[in-house]
Amino acid sequence: MAILPEMLMTPAFSAFLLAIAARTVIVVVLLIVGLRLLGKRELGQMNIYDLALIMALANAVQNAMTGGNGNLSVGFVSAGALIVVGKLFSALFVRSSRWEARIVGTPTVVIYDGKLVQENLRRERITQEQVMMALRQHGLTDPHEVEIAVLEVDGSLSVVPKKK
Repeated sequence: MAILPEMLMTPAFSAFLLAIAARTVIVVVLLIVGLRLLGKRELGQMNIYDLALIMALANAVQNAMTGGNGNLSVGFVSAGALIVVGKLFSALFVRSSRWEARIVGTPTVVIYDGKLVQENLRRERITQEQVMMALRQHGLTDPHEVEIAVLEVDGSLSVVPKKK
Protein backbone atom coordinates (compact mmCIF):
# COMPACT_ATOMS: atom_id res chain seq x y z
CA MET A 1 0.00 0.00 0.00
CA ALA A 2 2.85 2.40 0.72
CA ILE A 3 4.15 2.03 -2.85
CA LEU A 4 1.27 3.96 -4.43
CA PRO A 5 1.69 7.23 -2.44
CA GLU A 6 5.47 7.12 -3.00
CA MET A 7 4.89 6.68 -6.75
CA LEU A 8 2.57 9.69 -6.76
CA MET A 9 5.25 11.85 -5.15
CA THR A 10 7.99 11.24 -7.73
CA PRO A 11 9.07 14.22 -9.83
CA ALA A 12 8.49 12.22 -13.02
CA PHE A 13 4.87 11.44 -12.11
CA SER A 14 4.25 15.05 -11.01
CA ALA A 15 5.61 16.25 -14.37
CA PHE A 16 3.39 13.70 -16.12
CA LEU A 17 0.30 15.02 -14.30
CA LEU A 18 1.30 18.60 -15.12
CA ALA A 19 1.57 17.63 -18.80
CA ILE A 20 -1.94 16.13 -18.60
CA ALA A 21 -3.28 19.38 -17.15
CA ALA A 22 -1.57 21.38 -19.91
CA ARG A 23 -2.93 19.09 -22.64
CA THR A 24 -6.41 19.36 -21.16
CA VAL A 25 -6.27 23.17 -21.15
CA ILE A 26 -5.06 23.23 -24.77
CA VAL A 27 -7.81 20.83 -25.89
CA VAL A 28 -10.60 22.72 -24.11
CA VAL A 29 -9.47 26.06 -25.56
CA LEU A 30 -9.37 24.55 -29.06
CA LEU A 31 -12.84 23.04 -28.54
CA ILE A 32 -14.24 26.38 -27.39
CA VAL A 33 -12.79 28.11 -30.45
CA GLY A 34 -14.07 25.36 -32.75
CA LEU A 35 -17.58 25.39 -31.27
CA ARG A 36 -17.61 29.19 -31.42
CA LEU A 37 -16.80 29.02 -35.13
CA LEU A 38 -19.79 26.71 -35.66
CA GLY A 39 -22.09 29.55 -34.67
CA LYS A 40 -25.19 29.87 -32.52
CA ARG A 41 -27.51 27.88 -34.74
CA GLU A 42 -25.52 24.70 -34.38
CA LEU A 43 -25.38 24.97 -30.60
CA GLY A 44 -29.05 25.83 -30.15
CA GLN A 45 -30.59 23.38 -32.60
CA MET A 46 -28.76 20.14 -31.96
CA ASN A 47 -30.09 16.99 -33.57
CA ILE A 48 -29.06 13.34 -33.29
CA TYR A 49 -26.19 13.87 -35.75
CA ASP A 50 -24.85 16.77 -33.65
CA LEU A 51 -25.11 14.70 -30.46
CA ALA A 52 -23.25 11.80 -32.07
CA LEU A 53 -20.59 14.20 -33.35
CA ILE A 54 -20.08 15.72 -29.90
CA MET A 55 -19.86 12.28 -28.30
CA ALA A 56 -17.28 11.21 -30.88
CA LEU A 57 -15.40 14.46 -30.38
CA ALA A 58 -15.33 13.90 -26.61
CA ASN A 59 -13.94 10.42 -27.11
CA ALA A 60 -11.39 11.65 -29.65
CA VAL A 61 -10.00 14.38 -27.40
CA GLN A 62 -9.94 12.17 -24.30
CA ASN A 63 -6.73 10.48 -25.43
CA ALA A 64 -5.23 13.83 -26.39
CA MET A 65 -5.91 15.15 -22.90
CA THR A 66 -4.80 12.08 -20.93
CA GLY A 67 -2.08 10.72 -23.19
CA GLY A 68 -4.05 7.49 -23.53
CA ASN A 69 -3.66 6.76 -19.83
CA GLY A 70 -6.78 5.51 -18.04
CA ASN A 71 -5.22 6.04 -14.60
CA LEU A 72 -7.67 7.49 -12.04
CA SER A 73 -5.27 10.26 -11.01
CA VAL A 74 -4.95 11.27 -14.67
CA GLY A 75 -8.73 11.59 -14.88
CA PHE A 76 -8.79 13.72 -11.73
CA VAL A 77 -6.07 16.01 -13.06
CA SER A 78 -7.81 16.34 -16.43
CA ALA A 79 -11.20 17.06 -14.80
CA GLY A 80 -9.55 19.51 -12.40
CA ALA A 81 -7.91 21.35 -15.30
CA LEU A 82 -11.31 21.63 -17.02
CA ILE A 83 -12.87 23.04 -13.86
CA VAL A 84 -10.05 25.54 -13.43
CA VAL A 85 -10.37 26.66 -17.08
CA GLY A 86 -14.13 27.04 -16.60
CA LYS A 87 -13.61 29.15 -13.48
CA LEU A 88 -10.98 31.29 -15.24
CA PHE A 89 -13.30 31.92 -18.20
CA SER A 90 -16.14 32.82 -15.82
CA ALA A 91 -13.90 35.29 -13.98
CA LEU A 92 -12.74 36.73 -17.30
CA PHE A 93 -16.34 37.17 -18.49
CA VAL A 94 -17.33 38.96 -15.27
CA ARG A 95 -14.42 41.38 -15.66
CA SER A 96 -14.61 41.91 -19.42
CA SER A 97 -17.81 41.86 -21.43
CA ARG A 98 -15.66 42.33 -24.54
CA TRP A 99 -13.97 38.95 -23.99
CA GLU A 100 -17.31 37.32 -23.23
CA ALA A 101 -18.69 38.68 -26.51
CA ARG A 102 -15.65 37.35 -28.38
CA ILE A 103 -15.75 33.89 -26.89
CA VAL A 104 -19.44 33.30 -26.18
CA GLY A 105 -20.90 35.63 -28.80
CA THR A 106 -23.58 38.29 -28.75
CA PRO A 107 -27.29 38.22 -29.58
CA THR A 108 -28.16 38.91 -33.22
CA VAL A 109 -31.26 40.70 -34.49
CA VAL A 110 -32.91 38.59 -37.22
CA ILE A 111 -36.21 40.49 -37.56
CA TYR A 112 -36.58 44.21 -37.04
CA ASP A 113 -39.89 46.04 -37.45
CA GLY A 114 -41.42 43.12 -39.34
CA LYS A 115 -38.53 42.69 -41.80
CA LEU A 116 -36.02 39.86 -41.89
CA VAL A 117 -32.44 41.10 -41.56
CA GLN A 118 -30.95 39.05 -44.39
CA GLU A 119 -27.33 39.96 -43.70
CA ASN A 120 -27.62 38.66 -40.12
CA LEU A 121 -29.39 35.50 -41.28
CA ARG A 122 -26.53 34.78 -43.70
CA ARG A 123 -23.86 35.51 -41.09
CA GLU A 124 -25.53 33.17 -38.56
CA ARG A 125 -26.20 30.56 -41.27
CA ILE A 126 -29.91 30.25 -40.58
CA THR A 127 -32.67 30.12 -43.16
CA GLN A 128 -35.91 32.04 -43.40
CA GLU A 129 -37.73 28.71 -42.92
CA GLN A 130 -35.96 28.17 -39.60
CA VAL A 131 -36.98 31.64 -38.44
CA MET A 132 -40.58 30.98 -39.52
CA MET A 133 -40.61 27.71 -37.55
CA ALA A 134 -39.43 29.59 -34.44
CA LEU A 135 -42.10 32.27 -34.98
CA ARG A 136 -44.81 29.60 -35.14
CA GLN A 137 -43.55 28.25 -31.82
CA HIS A 138 -44.27 31.73 -30.44
CA GLY A 139 -47.78 31.71 -31.94
CA LEU A 140 -46.95 34.01 -34.85
CA THR A 141 -47.23 33.24 -38.56
CA ASP A 142 -45.76 36.29 -40.27
CA PRO A 143 -42.62 38.40 -39.72
CA HIS A 144 -44.80 41.51 -40.08
CA GLU A 145 -46.31 40.60 -36.68
CA VAL A 146 -42.88 40.98 -35.04
CA GLU A 147 -41.38 44.13 -33.58
CA ILE A 148 -38.02 42.44 -33.03
CA ALA A 149 -36.69 38.87 -33.01
CA VAL A 150 -33.26 38.14 -31.58
CA LEU A 151 -31.14 35.03 -32.00
CA GLU A 152 -29.67 34.58 -28.53
CA VAL A 153 -26.18 33.23 -27.87
CA ASP A 154 -27.68 29.87 -26.83
CA GLY A 155 -29.35 29.51 -30.23
CA SER A 156 -32.88 30.27 -29.02
CA LEU A 157 -35.03 32.96 -30.64
CA SER A 158 -36.53 35.72 -28.48
CA VAL A 159 -39.55 37.35 -30.11
CA VAL A 160 -41.31 40.61 -29.23
CA PRO A 161 -44.60 40.86 -31.15
CA LYS A 162 -45.90 44.19 -32.41
CA LYS A 163 -48.49 45.85 -30.25
CA LYS A 164 -52.00 45.55 -31.65
